Amino acid sequence: MDERIIRFISALRASGVRISLAESADAFQAVDKIGVQDREQFRLSLRATLVKDAGCLPVFDELFPLFFDSADPHTPTFDVTQEMTPEEAQMLAQLLRQFGEQLRQMLEKLLRGEQLSQQELDQLAQITGLNRAQDMRYRDWYAQRMMRALRFKEVQEALREIMELLAKMGMNKQRLEQMRQLIQANQKALEEQISRFAGQKIAENMSEAEPDEANLDELMDRPFRALSDREMDLLRREVRRLANRLRSRIALRQKRAKTGQLDAKATLRANLKNAGVPMEIKHRDHRLKPKLVVICDISTSMRHCSELMLSLVYALQDLITKTHAFAFIDHLEYISPDFAAKEANEAIAGVLQRMPPGYYSTDLGFALKQFASHYLDTVDQRTTFIMVGDGRNNYNDPALDIFQMLARRARRMIWINPEPPMLWGTGDSDMLQYAPFCTNVLMAATLGELTEAVDHLLSHP
Repeated sequence: MDERIIRFISALRASGVRISLAESADAFQAVDKIGVQDREQFRLSLRATLVKDAGCLPVFDELFPLFFDSADPHTPTFDVTQEMTPEEAQMLAQLLRQFGEQLRQMLEKLLRGEQLSQQELDQLAQITGLNRAQDMRYRDWYAQRMMRALRFKEVQEALREIMELLAKMGMNKQRLEQMRQLIQANQKALEEQISRFAGQKIAENMSEAEPDEANLDELMDRPFRALSDREMDLLRREVRRLANRLRSRIALRQKRAKTGQLDAKATLRANLKNAGVPMEIKHRDHRLKPKLVVICDISTSMRHCSELMLSLVYALQDLITKTHAFAFIDHLEYISPDFAAKEANEAIAGVLQRMPPGYYSTDLGFALKQFASHYLDTVDQRTTFIMVGDGRNNYNDPALDIFQMLARRARRMIWINPEPPMLWGTGDSDMLQYAPFCTNVLMAATLGELTEAVDHLLSHP
């Protein structure tokens, strides 16, 4: 059982659940005290010690039965041939002889209610590539591949043919209908066995895979442009942990800064009446929670940076008064409604699906004009305005007059750019023209740098 729990923890980690060594030790201590006889108590003890984020509960609930439930199928099977009369059995045997050996073997399994042997399942896993699968999202796809390898469609057509021939040979309708229902139950049980095996195999592969945590430090410093899809998936899961760390750090700073900065002029005025004795200290008001407007370039070159930026911002909403989020390629879209009552990853996936990458002509100038026409009321003296983009505009009008107006209207204008300053102004880059109107320009070519940029802008409201 200990080995199975270790493999279960490894699979949870491979699925993005953050589990420390201390939490793993807590799980084993809980199991030692509670035992494994009561399945529900055992499940709850593991869930309480291993899962600290409610968003990870679906992963736990999916993997737990694959490691700890009995391998016996939940759907019962029936031997259709057991209650046949000698005449019916002879008719069926005669019909089965017309099919090839592989098809006949599958037909006989369904008629007798037999499950696939472990050897047969292992052969299917080898044939379909299931042995290399490490993503539970493809479980159903692999199960379908296994059923195609078993020629399920041909088996179903052959069964229909057999039922029709049995009817012509004189078997009564009631008996035929009973056989049909029993065969359908056996088929459902076989499909459940295949699906369950696919899930168990993927979970086993995940538990044996090299831990991704060892590569996270290196990925944090890898440029967005150099990330593979697999590596980007790892960073998407990492954002939640980074957000929790930032939240604690920023909240502590805000707590210490609640009194604001010393206001020397107000202090002197307040103490004129008593000649400065005793001294009454006055502080400036301190805005603890900034109001944000974020405009993100989600063209192909900027997509990873903008996606992770939005994930961080919306994971830190309790530290922000209000966020108005926008995305653009060749036009501007207001995307804050996408984040209402949704996880950040789910909302961002919807935005990216609606605005897919392709051969677009990035036009920041046009996006700024649209913003000024329709959303100017979102910017006031309390607003931190954040641009996330490389400043490349495909030689279109940069709309500098509008950008300058927005910078004057906002409390701060922050630009987060993944390109190094040496590339600004090269080719179609308008960054050198935008930069003078910005309060700060922060370079963020990696998730580590992006995290530092978000920390900076939320720690200095």
